[in-house]
Amino acid sequence: MDDYLKESLEIVRAQAKVRVMTAQEIVTMVSNLVLGLKAVMQGASLPSAPVAAEDASGKPLDPKKAIREKTIICMESGKSMKVITKRHLAKYGLTPDEYRAKWGYAKDLPLVCKELQRARRKKMQDMRLWERRKKD
Repeated sequence: MDDYLKESLEIVRAQAKVRVMTAQEIVTMVSNLVLGLKAVMQGASLPSAPVAAEDASGKPLDPKKAIREKTIICMESGKSMKVITKRHLAKYGLTPDEYRAKWGYAKDLPLVCKELQRARRKKMQDMRLWERRKKD
């Protein structure tokens, strides 16, 4: 087996141990790593074209369907995560506001999965910060 493929499989195996990955994500990650490792070893520049987010059938993903119960899929990288952070978007030269505008999201939409959004909302309601504390 090709050395680049072995190294790529090792990296992807380690990644799959720490997060849930679909078969499509695994295949895409392995192929991108093989190409990237070959390019690095040959002294060429890395391919910079981002992978478009796709669903399981290979069709481009609808931005409205990218926000799911337990994950949100980044439309730039195609990665599935719980929160799309400023730091992640900076890799693609975007701010959260620019990302929302580019993909047609509302300006005030949180870039988190639905489950985490509900948990945060409940925690804030339980804290009741808008009420004054009673002095004993």
